[in-house]
Amino acid sequence: MRRRLLALVCVTGTLVSACGMLPGDHERKTVTVWLMKDSASREFLQRFTEDFERTHEDLRLDIRIQDWTGIVEKVRTALKADSGDGPDVIEVGNTQVPLYADGGRLVDLTLESMRDWGKEKWLPGLAQPGKDGNKQYGIPWYAANRVVIYRKDLFEQAGITRPPETRDAWLTATEKLDSGGNQGIYLAGQDWYTLSGFIWDEGGDLAREKDYAWQGTLDTPAALRGMDFYRRLQALGRGPADADEEHPPQAGVFAEGRVAQIVAVPGLAQSIVRKNPELKGRLGFFPVPGRTAGRPGAVFTGGSDLVVPRNTDDQFAATAVVAALTGATWDTELARTMNYVPNKTTLAGAVAGEEGVAAMAAGAAHGRATPHTPQWADVEADNPIKEYMTRVLNGADPATEARRASRKITEALAPDVG
Repeated sequence: MRRRLLALVCVTGTLVSACGMLPGDHERKTVTVWLMKDSASREFLQRFTEDFERTHEDLRLDIRIQDWTGIVEKVRTALKADSGDGPDVIEVGNTQVPLYADGGRLVDLTLESMRDWGKEKWLPGLAQPGKDGNKQYGIPWYAANRVVIYRKDLFEQAGITRPPETRDAWLTATEKLDSGGNQGIYLAGQDWYTLSGFIWDEGGDLAREKDYAWQGTLDTPAALRGMDFYRRLQALGRGPADADEEHPPQAGVFAEGRVAQIVAVPGLAQSIVRKNPELKGRLGFFPVPGRTAGRPGAVFTGGSDLVVPRNTDDQFAATAVVAALTGATWDTELARTMNYVPNKTTLAGAVAGEEGVAAMAAGAAHGRATPHTPQWADVEADNPIKEYMTRVLNGADPATEARRASRKITEALAPDVG
């Protein structure tokens, strides 16, 4: 009991640690873990710390909470530190793994992934960005992705008795909903994450690597088909062609009460109801439809991986923490606590009782991530995909604009030779 009280007392808002030795304790090795703000609740970290230290009597946890702002440079600096001076485990955004794997500063966890951690069941949108060639550096922790949030009452009024399961059925339903002063869907013209899913569904991509060089591929027939579907869907509402989903924030637009659907993470429903309490109980969720029934559409998968820096002075201890956090017991507990998607397709049943998360998990099974190159951040910095979308929605020739945007992507992805 005394040990339990000590573990709870030593938890703060920014640090979780078994911050002292009881008289007679043998010396424990401290494992420093960097986790991002709001990724896990304080209560979850308390329970995890207590359980981990009980089952690993030679280790103690020092969990330090980090802000997303400025984290890239902070992590890069930590990866270059002398052995033992930095964190032993770091949470990173799934698409950030290439930034840190570049230069050989992360531990290769391929063996553990294949032998112990069941990597064949991981969500592809988390696992693929964590690889560099055949080596696995990022270990999937949790995921979140977009679903369709819809007004159940407006669907009922339009005679739509069940959510659509195919793209064609989605268009048909949205056309019915786009009447009587209501928008069938509010889809901003520059929501390039949603566009990416349509492109992937068609077999296309934003960029591809060929002969060790990356090239923009928005001008392929498959990618153009994805853009055409986006254009047809976006026209069934009044989303601005020249802005993304945050300008204005689509939660506020939906809360005004004349929108039947948006594409967003399920958690946005809470913001909508706070803005318009009359919508409580009227919102539902379904996966973004795919081309065929029974297979939801591809979606961009956000979330986090865990990595181990090469400069850790105890790789075995660091790996033990990763194994515990990403193992079935604590990964499903985190998913239930925070309304996330667990890291494996086989764990989706753990969140089946929550409608929004269940819809998210169904889509996550077909999730993808942005092109696996450190230079992708340069593409997003001056995003030519957004400009391309606006031009097409305003009537420009899609093929011409796709070639223009693809050239800009290729230029941004060219390695820095300076």
